[in-house]
Amino acid sequence: MMFALELKKLRRTGFAPIFLGGGLLAGAVPLIDTAVRTETFTGLPGEPFSILMDANWSMMAQLTILLIVCGCCLIYHTEYAERGDLKMRTLPVSQIGLFCGKFGAALSYTLAALVFQGMALAFSGFYWFPKGIADFPKLCAGMVYELAMLLPTLALMLLIASICQNMWVSLGAGVSLTFLGSMIHGEHLTLTTLPFAAPYRTLYRASAADVKTSLAVCSIQTLLFLLMEIIYLRERRLHV
Repeated sequence: MMFALELKKLRRTGFAPIFLGGGLLAGAVPLIDTAVRTETFTGLPGEPFSILMDANWSMMAQLTILLIVCGCCLIYHTEYAERGDLKMRTLPVSQIGLFCGKFGAALSYTLAALVFQGMALAFSGFYWFPKGIADFPKLCAGMVYELAMLLPTLALMLLIASICQNMWVSLGAGVSLTFLGSMIHGEHLTLTTLPFAAPYRTLYRASAADVKTSLAVCSIQTLLFLLMEIIYLRERRLHV
């Protein structure tokens, strides 16, 4: 119910065009890069999608993270702009349910953006690499892994946006964390599993143990941010 309500509210905000357009923009990165440097990529040894991800995913991940930052700020801006949050508090609805609805709505659009990016990678692999079709299952597994790595980033950004009534404060915090994550994503495993840094990880360059560890850490972080939102909503209800 909350999920459907949030989707209905977002239809009038330009949220869908922003996310879908951002997904297409990120998907254009491997297409343009491979078209311009075709001989460079096709001459490299290794699996086609591993080559494409190594060359392009850093930029694609950063665009996706920035897209999530802007999207989460927009979601809560519509709540605070016209005092909609105060009106919702007077209704017999769960505030944490509303947050989960917003999380589900943002997640569904993030998934759509990743689908566009996966389609672009698939086209690049099939068109420019003769053996690209054989690696398609690995591409699908890699995109599912990337979605899992984005969950803590999405949850944390929604938490920040829910706390900051001024959209520019949450936007500034999100952009700062985005660039911080881009600086530490190549360091030790402990740092690369932090929100805003984990999305830069790829399935192709990780060992089986690292994959299990990163998935477990990201799951715990997502649940932790959800718990922090519950605590925040409870404290706000007691003091506001």
